[in-house]
Amino acid sequence: MARKPRFNLVGVPQHVIQRGNNREPCFYAVQDYRKYLECAEESTEKFDCLIHAYVLMTNHVHLLVTPQQDYGVSQMMQSIGRKYVRYINSVYKRTGTLWEGRYKASLVDSNHYLLTCMRYIELNPVRAAMTAVPGEYQWSSYQCNGYGKDGMCITPHPLYTELGRTDEERTCAYRELFSTHLDYEQLHDVREALNQELVLGGSYFKEKIEAMTDRRVTPGKPGRPKVLEVGGNYFVY
Repeated sequence: MARKPRFNLVGVPQHVIQRGNNREPCFYAVQDYRKYLECAEESTEKFDCLIHAYVLMTNHVHLLVTPQQDYGVSQMMQSIGRKYVRYINSVYKRTGTLWEGRYKASLVDSNHYLLTCMRYIELNPVRAAMTAVPGEYQWSSYQCNGYGKDGMCITPHPLYTELGRTDEERTCAYRELFSTHLDYEQLHDVREALNQELVLGGSYFKEKIEAMTDRRVTPGKPGRPKVLEVGGNYFVY
């Protein structure tokens, strides 16, 4: 089966996930998380990408990133992957693949879903019962976005900066967003768009992306396609 082509739209955020091969760990020690962030910082600068949120889980990584040049996300992820796998193989005397195939990515409608996507990413450790609150987890962007601490890689998105006039107002407003968890519908929408590498957004945004890319951006109906016979001719619909 041919690989699904990547979305390549400068200035449109992408929610990216990359998993460890067979869901096995891709981080083993504190220095591994730090090394990944170093690789990410170098690669975002080289390929002109802006990371707004991230979480490094034991066996996978989530990023929310906006490319500022053509194919920026693909180049950034390839660069991170090469550098980090080389480091892991050297430190742990291993060979072979670390990642489970290609990363997956969905386009994100900033006006309606950007902050939802940031919450989804930074609440991963809470949903995994690793921490009670997102601020307790060291390897995510919540410390930066929620408390204003200096964070490697992070560039605030304009919608984040609109949360307040000062850093204190912005971080306070951002923390307030986490007073409730995402509901089932929000979780489903984020996961479906990401797993099928489509678009997380409203109908107007999806229609605009379809027109720009000439690609279907919504999930197809499950099951086999229906076949209609008309005058001895068969049509799939």
